Amino acid sequence: MVCLGNICRSPLADGILRFKAKRENLDWVIDSAGTYSGHQGENPDPRAIKCAKNHGVDISYLVARPFSKNDFDEFDKIYVMDSSNYRDVLKMAADETDKEKVEMIMNVVSPGKNQAVPDPYWGDDEDFDEVFKMLDMACERIIQTLN
Repeated sequence: MVCLGNICRSPLADGILRFKAKRENLDWVIDSAGTYSGHQGENPDPRAIKCAKNHGVDISYLVARPFSKNDFDEFDKIYVMDSSNYRDVLKMAADETDKEKVEMIMNVVSPGKNQAVPDPYWGDDEDFDEVFKMLDMACERIIQTLN
């Protein structure tokens, strides 16, 4: 899961997918990262933690890290939150195999629409809740599709 700072959207997606994978007894490696390294080492935004907790998901232990070229080797799928993240991740791809792993996360719900998950950072609790709902729907589809 990749967003800009790895403190709002991608940790929410990470936590939601981990929660659902555990529920289904799936042994998946799930992680999140950011295309901007300015929040490296930080826990998720307190509003993201609160929002996730309100939905029964704990993301308080996650730590922001930058996306790296090694992630292409570590992961089968790389879900990004918006077109800017998509372009930034593709720039790091070594070849077509790497590029094929990258997908806009909402395309699992609405294929080909390239709908962005809005960044709630400058918003309020309602914005975080709306992002949670979008990511919850996408993560449920990921579970259904890849399980």
